Amino acid sequence: MMDHKEHRYRSACGRLELFARDYPSDGPPLLLMHGLTRNSGDFEPLARHLAVRYRLIVPDQRGRGLSQDETDPSRYRPDVYAGDMFALLESLGIERPGLIGTSMGGLMAMVMNAMKPGHFPAIVFNDVGPVLSPEGLARIGGYVGGGEPFADWDAAADACASINADAFPDFGEADWQAWARRTCRELPDGRVAFAYDPAIADGFADIGDEPQPDMWPLWEALGETPVLVIRGALSDLLAVDTVEAMQERHKGAFSYVNVPDRGHAPMLDEPAALAAIDDFLREHLK
Repeated sequence: MMDHKEHRYRSACGRLELFARDYPSDGPPLLLMHGLTRNSGDFEPLARHLAVRYRLIVPDQRGRGLSQDETDPSRYRPDVYAGDMFALLESLGIERPGLIGTSMGGLMAMVMNAMKPGHFPAIVFNDVGPVLSPEGLARIGGYVGGGEPFADWDAAADACASINADAFPDFGEADWQAWARRTCRELPDGRVAFAYDPAIADGFADIGDEPQPDMWPLWEALGETPVLVIRGALSDLLAVDTVEAMQERHKGAFSYVNVPDRGHAPMLDEPAALAAIDDFLREHLK
């Protein structure tokens, strides 16, 4: 796997120092955006596959990984993250990257397109759409932000498994150890904690109390932008009928793959996901 460069840049608001991995290549640029509780390490399996052919920019959103925490938790939201992504792209001199967004990262992709319609040549949405199933939101709200640090890496791996085993039924001990190493960090006292600011959970405090915002206008604003939708066959966040509606309401090229034995959200190194991503990018990102 190609080594990445560490890139530091200022947030859109100018207050925070943020971090991104930059995998150098002469190929077309791709911006990879992670989910709510993840960080740039989440894309390591996919980066091993894509880094030779594409320049990959893989950020830690504010409050995650090596990026600074936000002092105002109300600013942990997709539109703010989207502004940070434009600041990141400007800092690297990148004009028109393709986008790959997992969960929250896919919502960010829709917001970014709304801010600059038609600016992105191709977008991959990983297990996310304009309608999010209440069951999945409730499950995420049930674990994000809570809990004490873990005694060691074995305990962290066990916690990752307890949260995600239903979505990855074929994972074994080595898989969960690798998962923990990507999503957690060791504290100075030797304990291990998830690599995010617990305050990102504030946005889930009232989950289920109010109706979801209507995100269909964001989806329809994609216009003729080619999209690939990847769904975990076991997903509790993206329903099949939502995907069908996404296809009906999209004007451009639409590709779709259902990844077997995966819930929310596929790691994107599964054979079905890799084949779909390769075909889609080969056709639409040149």
